Amino acid sequence: MSAEEKRKWLGLLRYRQCLVPTAWGWAVVLLGCGVLLAGALYGVCPFLAVNDPRPGGVLVVEGWEPDFALKEAVTEFRRNHYEKLYVTGGPIEMGAPLSEYKTYADLGAATMLSLGLSTNQVQAVPAPFVPQDRTYTSAVFLGKWFHEHGLGVTNLNLLTLGPHARRSRLLFEKALGKGVIVGVISLPSRDYEPGRWWRSSQGVRMVIGEALAYAYARVIFRAPNQD
Repeated sequence: MSAEEKRKWLGLLRYRQCLVPTAWGWAVVLLGCGVLLAGALYGVCPFLAVNDPRPGGVLVVEGWEPDFALKEAVTEFRRNHYEKLYVTGGPIEMGAPLSEYKTYADLGAATMLSLGLSTNQVQAVPAPFVPQDRTYTSAVFLGKWFHEHGLGVTNLNLLTLGPHARRSRLLFEKALGKGVIVGVISLPSRDYEPGRWWRSSQGVRMVIGEALAYAYARVIFRAPNQD
């Protein structure tokens, strides 16, 4: 080290040559970032809202879904002749004292009955209150219901809403185990335009929230031991 270098900030810093982008180089960098951003904006919602139904088996619906989704579930059930329709969900946390239905599973099943299905076709499978991992808990109790009633279900289709689909299927697969094939049917939300989700606050909350939740479920979440 030369005497001049030692004098630079008491020898803590020294000169080094490096390459920096030119104006054209910065333009290419910005263009590349723009392409990546556009790909993320247009690609994340279709990725999360996966639609991959499997033939046969039973149909499962998450009972918290809006009425139009429950109506579509009835149509799907009749169209593809499922063995049975199961409705999952935990406690209703607002207005439950005023309602005869205390869980989303019971409320969803009652809605299905009002839409023309019979009690032999629809089964509510309630789950208890948990502060987190509610979708996983609903799937666990569905699996317990199958086991307790001696049902060897090996194939099901899960009908859910928009970008919730990929995470829901992942958690149902974790809860039900490798012996059950989980297909998924994703219904587009009516609260925002899926192809332009970033143009509405509801779309931003839903898509970004589900993207983060899916990353958590895929990378961090570990299924607890079940009794």
